[in-house]
Amino acid sequence: MHMTSAPHLLTEDRPEFDRLIDEALRAANERPELATLGERLNAEQLRTMAQGASALLAAAAAAEYGHYVKVREERRDGTLSAPGTTGDEDGEGSSSGGAGISAVVAVLAPVLAGTAMLIFLLVGYILKMIEPEPAFAQTMLTAGWLFGALTAAALLFAVIGLLVTAVRNSATEVAADETEAVPDEVARAREAWRHALLERGIIPFLRDALADPSAGPGFPTPRTPGAGRIPSLGYTRPDFTSPGTPSQGSPPGYTSPDFTSPDFGGPEQRPE
Repeated sequence: MHMTSAPHLLTEDRPEFDRLIDEALRAANERPELATLGERLNAEQLRTMAQGASALLAAAAAAEYGHYVKVREERRDGTLSAPGTTGDEDGEGSSSGGAGISAVVAVLAPVLAGTAMLIFLLVGYILKMIEPEPAFAQTMLTAGWLFGALTAAALLFAVIGLLVTAVRNSATEVAADETEAVPDEVARAREAWRHALLERGIIPFLRDALADPSAGPGFPTPRTPGAGRIPSLGYTRPDFTSPGTPSQGSPPGYTSPDFTSPDFGGPEQRPE
């Protein structure tokens, strides 16, 4: 494992890195090496520690991440610079336009033919009721029955066209579903990177953090009350001694003043 050659996580992959940390913490009860979670370090502390060591953890899956980024960029470049993209879009547009015109014709032809049939037949039978019967009454009836035949043929072709379109669309959807079901190279590379990052980077890091007694104080994570020693406040308390206990050093030297009582005598003893 060469940490110096590990690529930095791209911005678009950082959310995935955080999600993997959360997945590892949620599944901690399923891993014996993470069974001590919550005794000395909680999930939030471990998450903060892992996010702060993202470069170290990414280095554990450097090869897989480099391959994933390379394949992803190649797929993007190939999609943008595909020579047949414009032609395919034009072809799809032409096909869509042709299919649209055919659908319109298939719908309108029976309607127009049926309308013409009704008009010619109605006019022809009205003319036959007139005495004397006009010469073109039979012509109107003949034209009406001709448009009736056209209406039946248009309806038949419309039904066949709808069936063919439905079968073609269903086949296209099945092919698209089969294509999506097969994982492509980008998906396989991404899954390989996720597995390597989780098993060789995140899980060992969390395991070592839980096993190392000195791991917690080195990170700016909240401490639970009473979990550590009382911190030093930066000054020393005064040196108080109890009464009767000699303190260090000699006491200050002084003597009590020399007081003498005045010389009082009786009345017979007067001073000279």
